[in-house]
Amino acid sequence: MKDAFGLPQSLLVLGGTSEIALATARRLIARRTRTVWLAGRPSSGLDEAAEKLRGLGAEVRAVAFDALDPAAHEDTLGKVFAEGDVDMVLLAFGTLGDQAHDERDPQAAVRVAQTNYTGAVSAGLVCASALQAQGHGSLVVLSSVAGERARRANFIYGSSKAGLDAFAQGLGDALYGTGVHVMVVRPGFVRTRMTAGLPEAPLATTPEAVAAAVELGLRRRAETVWVPGTLRMVMSALRHLPRGVFRRLPV
Repeated sequence: MKDAFGLPQSLLVLGGTSEIALATARRLIARRTRTVWLAGRPSSGLDEAAEKLRGLGAEVRAVAFDALDPAAHEDTLGKVFAEGDVDMVLLAFGTLGDQAHDERDPQAAVRVAQTNYTGAVSAGLVCASALQAQGHGSLVVLSSVAGERARRANFIYGSSKAGLDAFAQGLGDALYGTGVHVMVVRPGFVRTRMTAGLPEAPLATTPEAVAAAVELGLRRRAETVWVPGTLRMVMSALRHLPRGVFRRLPV
């Protein structure tokens, strides 16, 4: 069960090698989290991440999970929930893709969409059902400000995040009053392996800053979290720009 401040004692991470997810897990373990499931594709990276979290004092288990295999999600994630209540699910998997390449390779573009949206819809619904059955818990979904308005430079990724964001908001409305809390997190440019080599955008942030925002959002039982918070106003302005003006911006 969660403590008086809304922080989880047990955590399921979907996307177990995500730098943002691992920063969040470390922060929550330092507070109260004692049981962590890291779900992701089997790899040395997943095993190393699990071992590092064990070193912080948590009981950690690595779980084989593939966003691109939705047919297996119910069975895979069902086994986790069968072991006991899960206080928080952090949906953190995703892929940026390569916009220039993916525009010329429709199958590569589809893979981005299937990972970021289709896989998330499947896993999100499976976890939401399990959380509702146990009567409590939080589903935290890592979205992106890229989903607020698709940009020429990354509209494939942005459109997939737009779909994920809308799905998570609707799921939160559907679960309102059930004891299950859905929180959408919208970071801007985060300095991670995924963004290495890309030009850094204004208001860039770090996995640790996102983790801190997630913790604060849980304590406040927020429904939407922007990281950094000033992006909320920036994106509101960009979202309402006339298309002709937006098209000429260096974004």
